Amino acid sequence: MEDRMTPLDAAYEAMVAAPDGDDAPRLRFYERLADGEMVLLLEEEAQGEKLTPRVFDLEDGPVVLIFDTEARLGAFTGVPAAYAALPGRVVAQLLAGQGIGLGINLGVAPSSMLLPPFAVDWLAETLEHGPEEAEAVPERFDAPAGLPEALLTGLDSKLARAGGLAAHALLAAVTYRGGPRGHMLAFVDAVAGAQAALARAAAESLTFSGIEAGEMDVVFLDAGTPAVAAMAQVALRFDLPEPIAKEPAAPQAPGMNPDRPPVLR
Repeated sequence: MEDRMTPLDAAYEAMVAAPDGDDAPRLRFYERLADGEMVLLLEEEAQGEKLTPRVFDLEDGPVVLIFDTEARLGAFTGVPAAYAALPGRVVAQLLAGQGIGLGINLGVAPSSMLLPPFAVDWLAETLEHGPEEAEAVPERFDAPAGLPEALLTGLDSKLARAGGLAAHALLAAVTYRGGPRGHMLAFVDAVAGAQAALARAAAESLTFSGIEAGEMDVVFLDAGTPAVAAMAQVALRFDLPEPIAKEPAAPQAPGMNPDRPPVLR
């Protein structure tokens, strides 16, 4: 096994150590699996955007294999092998409904496990749930209170990967006209076209934190609005710094371009 612990290893160990009935570590593991870049073992080199995963027929049914590092893939195969680097969410969504399980880091890491087809389907379905639109008029903002650490940690992690899509985000407790209360996450000066991605990131943080739906609303505001000034006095702030400029990247591997998802054969 590889000596270096990875974030997926840590999430897996927290999950198996959790007492029965504690779903939070399990949800964090699935979130880490979905957000991480995984290495999918292929039967042959990718042909354009078409992938042919190597399928193993086990007693419990067919599975394909993913690893969270290339080194772990190499440790499993022992020889050079064809692979594609894909976000875990993409792998789950491509396998959904096909009755194929997912072998994760089998035999080469602390996070070695088999994910049965129904769990793959559940993850893919959960990732498809997006935010719903609603209208309400806020009357008062207060400091956020009572939110679990899992939500705050999840938001911080996801928004760190959304650098440059908004100036920053503010999280505050809110009281709406008529009395309803909740929490509001406001993205300030979001880039045009980024609203859907930011709203989905917030919704997934909520889902994988284990909080019941409807506990956090998402809005998009301009920096000069009165609501932003009011929230800024009491809110928890998340900065979304621009990513550091890099040299022009090489062509993306299959599946890394969201506009051209890979096709499994």
